[in-house]
Amino acid sequence: MPFQIGTSPQGKEESVKLHYYEETDSLYIDLSHRVSVDSREVVPGVILDFDEEGHLVGIDIDNASKVLDLTKLETESVPISGK
Repeated sequence: MPFQIGTSPQGKEESVKLHYYEETDSLYIDLSHRVSVDSREVVPGVILDFDEEGHLVGIDIDNASKVLDLTKLETESVPISGK
């Protein structure tokens, strides 16, 4: 089974988690329980984390309060199943 964001390699659903760290003003978007072994800064202040197989497992946004409105969170077109 191919790895997908939000699904473990075993096919189990995972939650996407948002973590805000006030002391560093960073927002971490945790996409998987898998451990990050490699990080790449794709633009200044945005770092992508990858597991040992090269799958995206997290996104780190530096200076988050300066580039994002952290007072609200909206989702659009999120598939929600009744499982």
